[in-house]
Amino acid sequence: MVDKLTVELIRNAAVFASEEMGIVLRNTAYSPNIKDRLDHTCSVLTPRGELAAQAEHIPVHLGSMAIGVMNTLEYLDREGESLEPGDIVMVNDPYIAGTHLNDIMLLKPVYARGRLVAIVADKAHHVDVGGTVPGSLGGDVRELLQEGVVIPPTKIVIGGRLRGDVIKLIAENVRTPEYFRGDLKAQIAALNVGERRIAELAEKYGVDAVLEAWDEILTYTERYTRGRVRGLGRYGRFKAVDYIELDSELLPIRVTIELKEDGGVTVDFEGTHPQVDAPINAVYGVTVASATFALKSTIDPEMPVNHGFYRAVTIRAPEGSLVNPVKPAPVSGGNVETSQRIADTVFKALAEAFPERVPAASCGTMTNVMMGGYAGGRRWAFYETIACGSGARPQADGVDGVHTNMTNTLNTPVERVETDYPIMIIEYRLRPDSEGPGTYRGGLGVTRAFKLLEGKATVTIFSERCSTRPWGLSGGKPGEPSRHYLIKRSGERVELPCKTTIEISEGDIVYVNTPGGGGYGDPCKRPRHLIERDVEEGRISLERARKRYCF
Repeated sequence: MVDKLTVELIRNAAVFASEEMGIVLRNTAYSPNIKDRLDHTCSVLTPRGELAAQAEHIPVHLGSMAIGVMNTLEYLDREGESLEPGDIVMVNDPYIAGTHLNDIMLLKPVYARGRLVAIVADKAHHVDVGGTVPGSLGGDVRELLQEGVVIPPTKIVIGGRLRGDVIKLIAENVRTPEYFRGDLKAQIAALNVGERRIAELAEKYGVDAVLEAWDEILTYTERYTRGRVRGLGRYGRFKAVDYIELDSELLPIRVTIELKEDGGVTVDFEGTHPQVDAPINAVYGVTVASATFALKSTIDPEMPVNHGFYRAVTIRAPEGSLVNPVKPAPVSGGNVETSQRIADTVFKALAEAFPERVPAASCGTMTNVMMGGYAGGRRWAFYETIACGSGARPQADGVDGVHTNMTNTLNTPVERVETDYPIMIIEYRLRPDSEGPGTYRGGLGVTRAFKLLEGKATVTIFSERCSTRPWGLSGGKPGEPSRHYLIKRSGERVELPCKTTIEISEGDIVYVNTPGGGGYGDPCKRPRHLIERDVEEGRISLERARKRYCF
C-alpha cells in the first residue's frame, strides 16, 4: 500500500503538472482570447476519466471536464475505438464535452511501462468556430448546428502522427483559421508536457503507486467534503429561484439543496423552465460546474476538488430543461450566461442556510462582446467578456471591475485590441453609481466603448441582468443593471438590449455597461468614512450618497 506522504507528493505533482500545462498553453497560443485573457483549462484524470487534479483556471471548464472526458471515453468505447499511446482526441460537441462549441477539448492517454496510468486533458475557448455570427456565440439561432462546426470525438493525432487533413477541414469552416490552427497546436503542446510529467511520476514511484494514489486522493476528498458539511452543522432543505432573461420573458431556474447529516449534499433543479429554441440552454456539464463552484465557495473555498467531491455531492437536473437540454437545442450562451444564473441561484439557496458565509449576488453576467468583419484584406473576429462588480461580502465590500463566479479570465489589453483589430477603445473605466448600496457595498461595474475604424462589422452582445438586478442580502440593495447603446457616426443614439446582433459601420461606437454587485446589510449603517472615500474617489456621486446611504 502506498504511504500517505507519497500520495500527497503525487497529488501536488499532478496539480503542478496541470498548472504547467496551462503555462505552456498560454505561452504558445495565438489568439488574444487564450494568450491574453487565459480562457483555457488543464486537468489530470484517472484512466477511468475521473478528475484527479486541476489547475486554478476557468470554473465552468473545470467542473465540466470530468463529465466531458467520461462522455468521450464512453463514445469511443461504443465506436470500438481505444486510446493508444500517442493518440490525441478532439471534441467540442457540447452534449459530450460539456460546455459549448467554442470550447474545444483535447485529451491524451498517459502510458507508462505499457499501462495506462492517467489521462491529461485541456479545454480552450476558440474565438470562432463558424456559425451565423462572428464569435459563434448568440445570435438568432434555434438549433446547435447554427452555432458552428460540431466535432464528435475524433482522433487528430494517431500514434504521435498529426492528422493535417482533419485540421484543414475544420480550419476551412471557421472565420479565423490561423488562430484555430495555432491555438490547437498550443493545446497539443500542453498535453505533451502533461504526459511527460505524469509519466515521470510513474517512473519515479511506480505505476501501481500512482494508480493507487489516484484512488486515495479521491477517497480523501470525499471524506473531507462530508466532514466539512457536517462541521457546518446546518441540515435540511433550502430553496431558491432566480431568472434568466429571454426577450421580454423571465425564465425561472429553481433549486432545492438538501444538506444531510452524513455530510452528503443533493442539489436538485426540478421545476426549472423547459429548454427553449434559443441559445440560453446550459448542458448538464455546465450545470454541474456552476453548482460545484457555489458549493465549494460556501463549504470551504480552500478544499481540494476532484471526482471524490461527487461521491458526496449529487447534482440532479431534469432532462429537457434549461439546465439539461436535449440535443439539438442551442447552448452557446448557456455556458456563459445561464451558468452565472445557476451559480446565483445555488448561492441564494445557500444564503438561507449560511447567511454569514455567502456574499450578495455578483453581476450575474459575463457580458460577451463579439465583433467581426473584413479589414485590410482579411477576415477578422474578436471576442471577449467584460468585467463587472462582485457582490458585497458579510464583512467587506465587493470588488470593483472583476470577472466573477464562472469566469476567471482577464481583460484583453487595449494595446492588443488596437494592434490586432480595426477597433479603438475610446473609454474603459469603472462605472460610477453602479454598486448595490449596503453596509458593505457591491463592486462597481465597468464601461467599455468600442469604435470601429474601418469598413463594416457584425457586433453581438450576449449578456444578462437588463431586466433583473443582482440581489442584495441582509438589507443590502441590488446592483444597477446592464445598459448598452450604440452611438452612430451621425450622432444618433440607439439603446441596445442585453442580447442583440447589429451591423455597424466605420465611426460607430458601441458602449457596454456592466452591472454592479449587490450590497450587504443596511446602507444607512455604512461607516461615514467609507462613504466619504467613495465620493472623493468618484465611485459614488454625492447625490447618490445622500439618497441611498443616509449621508
